[in-house]
Formats: sequence, C-alpha cells, structure tokens
Amino acid sequence: MTGDGRLLGVMMVCGHRIDGATLYVDSDDSDRAVTVRSWTADRPLPAALTTWSLEAPSPGWRATRWHRPLTPRTSYALYGWTKDDSWSSGDVSFTLADRDRLTPGQVRYDRVSADGDESGVTVSLAEFERTACQDT
Repeated sequence: MTGDGRLLGVMMVCGHRIDGATLYVDSDDSDRAVTVRSWTADRPLPAALTTWSLEAPSPGWRATRWHRPLTPRTSYALYGWTKDDSWSSGDVSFTLADRDRLTPGQVRYDRVSADGDESGVTVSLAEFERTACQDT
C-alpha cells in the first residue's frame, strides 16, 4: 500500500522473468474465476522487486483488462505470468477486509511453510524483499 492508501501490486521475481500480472476472482469453481484486471509489463521483468498500482495507470505497465471495481466479501487472487506460459509467480489471495488492514509499506502474500501449507502473512516491504525468494 502506498503512503496515500492506494493498493499496489508487489512482486519479487526470483531467478526467472515475468511478463505480466492478473487479478481475478478467486474461486474453487473455475466458472467463477473471472479476470478482474490484467497488466502487461513494457519489458519482461527480471529477477528483482517490482511494484505497480492496482488502481491507476503505472509507468512500465499497460492495463490490458480493466473490469469491475473491487467489491466487499469477494476473494481475489493476484499472480504474475509469462506470455509463453513457461513460468508464473505464486499467487496471493485477499479480500477488501485484508486490504483495509494494511498500512503503508506493508505487503500481504501467501507464505508456504516447509510442510507445504500456505498462509496469508503481512510483512514490511523490506522483509518481503529479503525473504520472498528464500524457498525458490
């Protein structure tokens, strides 16, 4: 989240490249997993931390799909992808209630434990950047 409260996409690319990102309605029913927003990076993203606005145009990113405002009681998921489907990032699930608990400089992501369990965690941007690629 930015200092003025705007929601950011935050991605740590670990040893591969990412070409874009998609935000979709998260559902176990594939018929309900609707793309809400999608972005394509102007250039493939190398291994590094990148951020972009989920709510407005951002330098280096082109919005390729922009449907619907985000709504309460809906679970969303955000993930990164490559145009040739050779790689993707892990996804993060969130609701607007999760977003509302964030403060500027925090990142929510799904951390995978040693036994494979996933859980949503909220950490500082610095901690995310330092630890996100540890298990890749």
